[in-house]
Amino acid sequence: MSTVESVPVISRSPALHSRLPHVGTTIFTVMSALAQQCGAINLGQGFPDFDPDPELVNAVTAAMRAGHNQYPPMAGLPGLREALADKISALHGNRYDPAEEITITAGATQALLTAILAVVHPGDEVIILTPAYDSYAPAIELAGGVPVFVPLAADFRPDFAAIAAALTSRTRAILVNSPHNPSGRVWSAADMRRLAALLAPTDTLLIADEVYEHMVFDGTMHQSAAAFAELAQRSFVVSSFGKTYHATGWKVGMVAAPRTLMREFRKVHQFNVFTVNTPMQAGLAHYLRTRPDAHLNLSAFYQAKRDRFRSGLAATRLSLLPCEGTYFQCVDYSALDERSEAEFCEWLTRDVGVAAIPLTAFEPAPNAARRCVRFCFAKREATLDMALDRLAKL
Repeated sequence: MSTVESVPVISRSPALHSRLPHVGTTIFTVMSALAQQCGAINLGQGFPDFDPDPELVNAVTAAMRAGHNQYPPMAGLPGLREALADKISALHGNRYDPAEEITITAGATQALLTAILAVVHPGDEVIILTPAYDSYAPAIELAGGVPVFVPLAADFRPDFAAIAAALTSRTRAILVNSPHNPSGRVWSAADMRRLAALLAPTDTLLIADEVYEHMVFDGTMHQSAAAFAELAQRSFVVSSFGKTYHATGWKVGMVAAPRTLMREFRKVHQFNVFTVNTPMQAGLAHYLRTRPDAHLNLSAFYQAKRDRFRSGLAATRLSLLPCEGTYFQCVDYSALDERSEAEFCEWLTRDVGVAAIPLTAFEPAPNAARRCVRFCFAKREATLDMALDRLAKL
């Protein structure tokens, strides 16, 4: 009988070529971890420190107890999609078909990624207006597309001459975020019409990130892509239940689009997450039916927080930038410190005890001369007052 000679096995990890070689841990995760480590007040990551309406929580609990715990339809519960169609029609005068033109998603970030994967092919260009939310460029790269970064104007308003110059025959889509994270700027109806005129002779699609749609201040109106027929016909309109109903951890969003676009969206969606958790959808559908006007009070709710926070910041050496929408306030700290934005945020967290986010986190080529950071004011009054007390020492 022959014996097989024992050969030592050398353990090794297979070589791996990263799909996103330039991407690390997001700044939001980094700053939240640092805030926790230092015992700082976290005004960095954009989430509330207060609970949703108990009526909404009770509706989700009731849905679970009623047995709504198995897969819903791939596109989402019909009742929720119908309620959304009614809501969009009431707000913007455009009636989407709930059966074929609205899909429930696992948060807005998944909606954005799925829209990009559905329509962007290798080599296609996608315009991103910077500073911009940090998921846009990686999503485009995962699709094989090419991000084309177009800076907003110095006041964070759209630079239409720069957008026009960036549009080419290879431009597959443009991403527009209004109300805008991080600046808090809100696009006007005139802005939307100018965009429509620019895109009219092209096949460029619009991916409209409207997650802060119900947070607009001082009588300003949110101008949705859904409200402009010439834009709606080429748009994926994305929003977030988490932002609107103070439940960011639920990760439920939505997208509305014409059926030709939605057909492609759902092809990717069904193999991405397939569908979204049932009891949350059932609870949201119930809440939209019984509290159809709840979102209409959100602007006043957050404007009161904004005004409280801005009033406190006015007593510091931080210079306030305009905040027309969202729950973010940007400040210029150049009068008190020469550190870079990232260095200033780390110092602010460690030594002052308040966490913020540098605007450089939203740009591929940071403006080294700028000195601006972003605070989140979606917090309880006691939290804001405590943060302001610490910032008053600046």
